[in-house]
Amino acid sequence: MAEQEIEVIHSWSAPRSLSTSLMYSFAQRDNMEVLDEPLYPAFLRVTGFDRPYREEILSKIESDGNKVVNEVIFGPGGKKYRYCKHMAKQRLPGLPDDLMKKGKHILLIRNPLDILPSFDKVVPPSFKELGLADLVTIYSELCELGKSPVIVDAADLQQDPEVATLRSLCEDLDIPFQATMLRWEAGPKPIDGLWAKWWRNVRKTSSLLKSPLPEPDLPVPANKNLLAWVGDEIVPRDDAKVSVFDSIVQGGDGVWEGLRVYNGKVFKLEEHLDRLFDSAKALAFNNIPTREEVKQAIFRTLIRNGMLDNAHIRLTLTRGKKVTSGMSPAFNLYGCTLIVLPEWKPPVYDNTHGVNLVTATTRRNSPNNLDSKIHHNNLLNNILAKIEGNNANTADAIMLDKDGYVSETNATNIFLVKKGRVLTPHADYCLPGITRATVMELVVKENLVLEERRISLSEFHTADEIVIIDGHNGAQTGSDELKLLPNS
Repeated sequence: MAEQEIEVIHSWSAPRSLSTSLMYSFAQRDNMEVLDEPLYPAFLRVTGFDRPYREEILSKIESDGNKVVNEVIFGPGGKKYRYCKHMAKQRLPGLPDDLMKKGKHILLIRNPLDILPSFDKVVPPSFKELGLADLVTIYSELCELGKSPVIVDAADLQQDPEVATLRSLCEDLDIPFQATMLRWEAGPKPIDGLWAKWWRNVRKTSSLLKSPLPEPDLPVPANKNLLAWVGDEIVPRDDAKVSVFDSIVQGGDGVWEGLRVYNGKVFKLEEHLDRLFDSAKALAFNNIPTREEVKQAIFRTLIRNGMLDNAHIRLTLTRGKKVTSGMSPAFNLYGCTLIVLPEWKPPVYDNTHGVNLVTATTRRNSPNNLDSKIHHNNLLNNILAKIEGNNANTADAIMLDKDGYVSETNATNIFLVKKGRVLTPHADYCLPGITRATVMELVVKENLVLEERRISLSEFHTADEIVIIDGHNGAQTGSDELKLLPNS
């Protein structure tokens, strides 16, 4: 496309005012190009502000303020509009008058009490760093020029981005609203400034309750940059959060599945979805996403992460957010919350040398109390047994039913082998696992004797071999090829 004179839209704000979100929104338009803080290098050069990325920016990006205004901000372009995201403090004295006189201007404002906690996580706040006085000056000068800016409150942008903010903003700017402005893919963007990565990654832990803890090492460092599906969007790990009003927070009120991915396939996906929807039905969930919507969320999340092999998914469906805190599902009026959490995760157990187990004093839930066939998130029964295993320095703990028969471990189904026979407990007190069912099918297929019955602890003590079946480490077969998905 031939270069043409371009109409510039300036956005002025203090830091941490959702300015990047507004920039991303305008970047989705088909007639808009965007610039992320084009005045920043000149600001760093003139003011001497210290930043870890200062030298890199000054060596790679134009830092002459006059050239930036004349050749970058107002230079020719390939689209009709150019959106320039500015921090108010970056408007230095001596810049060309055209910066204020030409184009249309937006002032994005936010309550300083909302800015300070966020900014303080990255840089100690100061009057100069925040640039709030500069924002007031810009407003006054624009009004004197007869170019009163459009005022956008970040609180409105969060509460009602379409009707109250973006549609109105486009109308004030005399440009047509485009629905694409409401959604974009999570993660870094080519339009981000060089400094964006540093601002995303720097964290300063603070707490009113206790001393800050050091940042822990992740079991798999690559998972630091994972993307997760929460609600109806894919978000970076640090932004993967649910509301404090969500039922999963209020009462562990959710259902879940653990899935494994091998060679571009999700192991036993249909069976896992059957159990997920059965569990949600047993708990009387309302406004549940469709099976196809859940599958698409899984596939899109895996593909965005490039996790097509040796990955694990924690798939969770909560009853959703409540209108007020409380136990009653009558408060859940927003629909269910879907979470797809993928991770690179190696096998949990040592299959070469075997593992040690201890028998827990915590008994497995009875169907009289809470039916284990509902794959729910209220896992305190299992966690108490796992604590006993941790205290005994064992991989897991065997859990007995109320009559003293073996049920399962705190995390797995269990089998024993004795004189060529394969035995496993009835699934009365334990989850009838999907991988458990697969193993039982394979035992029969191999013409081995399979017994499903009540098994005492002493029978496990005298077994030739004990096998625990971790459903999260399933077999390397399955269905639903990821690379063949349409529209993924």
